[in-house]
Amino acid sequence: MQDVGRKAVLALSQRNLDLEERTASLATQNAELEALNARLEHFVKELNHVIYGARSETLTEDERQLAFEDIKVAQSEAEEQSDTVEMTTPRKKPKPVLRTLGTLPDHLERIERIIEPDSIICPCGCGDMVRIGEDRTERLEVIPAQPKVIVTIRPKYACPNKQGGVVQALAPVHLIEGGLPTEGTLAHVSVSKYADHCLLFCQSQIYARSGLNIDRSTLANWMGKVSFHLAPVVDHMFKEFKASNKLFADETRCPVLDPGRGKTKTGYLWAIARDERPFGGTAPPGVVFCYADGRGGKHATDFLTGFSGTLQVDGYNVLTKPGRNSSPVNLAYCWAHARRKLKEVHDRDGSPIAKEGLKRIAKFYKIEEAIRGQSAEQRKAARQEQTKPLMADFEVWLKTARSRISAKSRLGKKLSYIAKYMTGLKLFLDDGTVEMDSNIVERTIRPIALNRKNALFAGHDEGGRTWARIASLIETCKLNDVEPYAYLKATLEAITAGHPAVRIDELMPWNYPFNPRSERLASNHE
Repeated sequence: MQDVGRKAVLALSQRNLDLEERTASLATQNAELEALNARLEHFVKELNHVIYGARSETLTEDERQLAFEDIKVAQSEAEEQSDTVEMTTPRKKPKPVLRTLGTLPDHLERIERIIEPDSIICPCGCGDMVRIGEDRTERLEVIPAQPKVIVTIRPKYACPNKQGGVVQALAPVHLIEGGLPTEGTLAHVSVSKYADHCLLFCQSQIYARSGLNIDRSTLANWMGKVSFHLAPVVDHMFKEFKASNKLFADETRCPVLDPGRGKTKTGYLWAIARDERPFGGTAPPGVVFCYADGRGGKHATDFLTGFSGTLQVDGYNVLTKPGRNSSPVNLAYCWAHARRKLKEVHDRDGSPIAKEGLKRIAKFYKIEEAIRGQSAEQRKAARQEQTKPLMADFEVWLKTARSRISAKSRLGKKLSYIAKYMTGLKLFLDDGTVEMDSNIVERTIRPIALNRKNALFAGHDEGGRTWARIASLIETCKLNDVEPYAYLKATLEAITAGHPAVRIDELMPWNYPFNPRSERLASNHE
């Protein structure tokens, strides 16, 4: 009896120890989960600040996206930690597995891996089991760039009697004769630098990891040759744009090295864009960048020689003056710029006048949102019926507001700006092809701003011109849902194969993939 009693006491003591350990473990897990919950709540607050905070208007799109990315990374890390903690606690029901089947693009290569059971012999002894179905899952695999060497062999044939001479196929023509890169390599370096903002010295380091010692000066030489051969394509595209009767224009600064002084100077990339999609136009969208060492009106005059029509801008009054090298243009001014000026005052001073102006402008945009994508005639009719009365009230309000405050005050200057350009700001009311703002062209220059953040934009004015030329084709590809690498590779191959200048329209980004005649020309040349 005493042995039984001792065993019972020992068992009870061990059970108490187990319970104490279990309680301590649960307390630790609870503390960890509370800390994770507090961290996740902090992420929510941070996201709300980015989206709705008072300073959100001062953040650029790139800055907002960077904030989203970093917070999402931290949130994912916390959630992964939460899953690890919860795995130590028994759960009644396992989490459902998230399947990605069907979410990966169809054009990606599929490498199937079939996992068979260790044995398909039926336990009942009837023989092999019969396959009745399968489960499929898809996961994304990325293989880093794998450089390859294309070896071209041209056999020589001679008469065995030494009478008929020697026969050998002609050497294929390349864009860079005697050089290392194929046209595909040139396209890859171009897209990496001008679309993905991977500078040439970074690309040189990436190649070095694969055992390829390609100096950045060599890569720069390649880009110069690419720019030269693409010049006729960009020039033709710009010529087509200037034949349109409606364009957008804007410029952005880009720091450029000034070798003569050993310092940087401010260059400018001017974006000239065409986009008829908001009113169902048939002309393909596109943008051409032009580099200049300043932002004066004389540059706009030079770039837009030959253009007559409506230009959606924020300034450039010089284009309306008689004596211009082309017919004067109609300037449609940008309500986004006007709104931004009032927003600056409201955020800083909390001005009720600025707040009222913002509310009135918001009504214009609400109407525009409802009619976006309709025909030009429908847009004009809606604007005449709905927006025009609101615009008349806005002008009365603007005149009254200006009379109540000093013209030299911050708000007074902003209101004077709006009043100065009121004629151009109202132009969209009478033309359904005109937008309320120039946001279309502003979106095309965002990649320039991103490149400007990463590093010095260009080491010389010529570098700015090369950037402008290649980026024009890359950004136009994006506007037309064309993959830039595939387009540049095909275009460089067509140019190398002797694509006729009279058919250069076939090489426009919106015509990719190119028609069979161009493909036959390339294959015959090879």
